[in-house]
Amino acid sequence: MTTATAANTAATGKPVLSIGDRVFSRSAVFAGSMILVTLAAVAIFLIVQSVPAFFATDESASLLTSNFWAYVGPLVFGTVWAATLALVIALPISIGIALFISHYAPRKLSQVLGYIVDLLAAVPSVVYGLWGIGVLAPAVQPIYEWLNTNAGWFPLFGGTASGTGRTILTAAIVLAVMILPIMTAICREVFLQAPALHEEAALALGATRWEMIRLAVLPFGRAGIVSAAMLGLGRALGETMAVAMVLSATGVVTLNLLTSQNPSTIAANIALSFPEAYGENVNVLIATGLILFVVTLLVNALARWIISRRAEFNAAD
Repeated sequence: MTTATAANTAATGKPVLSIGDRVFSRSAVFAGSMILVTLAAVAIFLIVQSVPAFFATDESASLLTSNFWAYVGPLVFGTVWAATLALVIALPISIGIALFISHYAPRKLSQVLGYIVDLLAAVPSVVYGLWGIGVLAPAVQPIYEWLNTNAGWFPLFGGTASGTGRTILTAAIVLAVMILPIMTAICREVFLQAPALHEEAALALGATRWEMIRLAVLPFGRAGIVSAAMLGLGRALGETMAVAMVLSATGVVTLNLLTSQNPSTIAANIALSFPEAYGENVNVLIATGLILFVVTLLVNALARWIISRRAEFNAAD
């Protein structure tokens, strides 16, 4: 700090920022503000374009009639159901891979696995869709037949098994593979930030490596795990092409995982229906996009609330 800067600081009581500091500070504020501006612009566009769908003269297109639940209800259910299944499949696997990379694998192997996980996140969704429809669906179809035959008494495996394997469970598996890299990367970085002193103290007291992870690493990374899960859930909720390519949708509401009667998702329905839509039907599709936008915001708000509650709990401790 120069003499003049120190004198100005003493006179005003506030530090005098250099030109570089002021430019960086204002650039950061501008970048952060643009996020809010962009989010507001998207919300305004969706709301404005959705209004005609709620007041359409054609009752078959109006979302204020009984057709709302007949059309939008299965889409909302299918979106949430597929994303939830994907999260249930991917979360334990991502935590296991992250723990192996951060605490079990040798250093060189962990670096290679980390690079591979990061590369998986760069694979386009169309490639996952092609893999799902060309490789996964035929491979899991005999497994679905076996589950339907031997565990058909369980509601999720009931009904008649699909002959193609293009079911909601297959779509969920594809989504799970898609969200696995980002969830694993976040969990890995969180686990690596666990205090080394806590880990060493647990080991010094006679804990095994798994007990050390259970007592020192997992509690520390709980907020990060929630963040990774919600980020993966948000990705699964908005995925379009992979689901559209894999899922054989019929627009029904069912919990059966193995049948050819499957609910569609909002994003996949928009992608498949938009090229042929016209007039008020376009507004209906945009209105379903608004619903997906709201669902995603609610999921992220729930994640922020859970993380903030965890932060307050840690501060209280």
